[in-house]
Amino acid sequence: MFQHNSLSFPHKLEKKMNSPGILRKILFICSIGLYISAAFAQDNRSATQQKISGWQNTSIFKNASICISVSDNQTGDELLKSEPQQSLVPASILKLVTTATTLEVFGPDFHFETTLSYSGTIRNDTLFGDLQIIGGGDPTLGSKYFPEYNYFQEEWMKKIQQKNIKVVAGNLILDATIYESQTIPNTWIWEDIGNYYGAGATGISVYDNLYEIHLKSGSEAGKPTKILNIVPEIPNLDLQNEVLSSDTNSDQSSVFGSPMENRRIIRGTIPKNRTNFVVKASVPDPSALLAAEFRKKLTANGITVSGITKYEKAKIDSSGRLSVFQSPPLREIIRVTNHESVNLFAEHLLKHLAFQKNGLGTTKGGCKFVVEFWKEKGLDMSGFFMNDGSGLSRFNAVTASQMVSILNYMKTKSEYSTDFYESLATVGKGTLTVFKNENFPNECLRAKSGSMTRVRCYAGYLTAISGKELAFTIMLNNFSCSQTEAIRIIEEVLIELKKL
Repeated sequence: MFQHNSLSFPHKLEKKMNSPGILRKILFICSIGLYISAAFAQDNRSATQQKISGWQNTSIFKNASICISVSDNQTGDELLKSEPQQSLVPASILKLVTTATTLEVFGPDFHFETTLSYSGTIRNDTLFGDLQIIGGGDPTLGSKYFPEYNYFQEEWMKKIQQKNIKVVAGNLILDATIYESQTIPNTWIWEDIGNYYGAGATGISVYDNLYEIHLKSGSEAGKPTKILNIVPEIPNLDLQNEVLSSDTNSDQSSVFGSPMENRRIIRGTIPKNRTNFVVKASVPDPSALLAAEFRKKLTANGITVSGITKYEKAKIDSSGRLSVFQSPPLREIIRVTNHESVNLFAEHLLKHLAFQKNGLGTTKGGCKFVVEFWKEKGLDMSGFFMNDGSGLSRFNAVTASQMVSILNYMKTKSEYSTDFYESLATVGKGTLTVFKNENFPNECLRAKSGSMTRVRCYAGYLTAISGKELAFTIMLNNFSCSQTEAIRIIEEVLIELKKL
């Protein structure tokens, strides 16, 4: 409950905040159990409290939790904040914390690397040893977001052919040990982890760790559907189809199954009368998928591997290095992570922070690193609870003031301020397609959204009409209205904040 909460306005904003428009919009969102501080002039207090009395019984916020913070980037002063500052579920705006930390630690020109090497010796056209793929935690290998980098297998083949290798008399080794073997955080829910947005971060990731299930539905609702094919083909996948056709014109299906296990069940509904409806799911074992795809490529090029595929630590020998394939620079990865809200990328970034610190990429180690990093920057991290890098976990909790402090730091103190700022979507693009362009002209709003069931949050930067540059965070948890209505209310608040 948002009980005995107040929205405080510093005296220097008193005149602007007494305007009826901004009071009406901001107090509407912060209405439940909310009281006005002494910052308001006495003659406005009675009218304001009367408005609040009417909003307190609004059904959509009766049981909601709300946390807001707005600061002036130039001075760092908090211009507006709800009190007390509650720790709420941030959803995907937590990606801003993960990407900011990673950018500060590694710099915008950092590249992940995937190495192709061999052990043993080459005589004539035969490698008497193993062919090895050594993962470096690259989340972009074969990614749809970076098609210009999807030539890695061609490069590997070229390097093998330059060595005149036609026979590998050993095994194919895939080394993903840079990260922990557990691919997903402990606190992700069962409904998420089989679907594409619940793909886990591994030392070797490929094709965004997702595959497509192509389904056909009949003309009547409530009838079984048929699986047409799966792209790419997943080795040894056992997929049970329980999806039915529906009158509902949207994807209401979910894929269930544990990471690293090939047993999958897809349940729910898809629209009827579809000849090729695509559902995206998370790859059970990305290393196994890459191994299968690479073996096909080797065979197609007349190269034979006589041994088996093993998933273990590779034998590191610089003399046997064939290729080091680099990812796009970190600034581009972060831009996609924030602009498109890619959970997989955020989880990789988090684990790589732990790898940099401890030599092994773990979710727990990454979360600990992030908290300590911002503590060292002087932020109060009490009430900041981090359980993943993407915000998919409902165990995450932060305050709006903490988010705004990090945003303010990245805007005013970071050497990489421009890279971070430009990673955020503008209205009409990325995660801000739901806002109206005419309300935020000239790219005056740059922000990241976060949403899950009964959660809607926004955080980012807003340039006011006065020219004042603001950092803001608005967090709503457990509201009773639709996501569309929550978005509309937040948009109205942002429009009013432009008047500061």
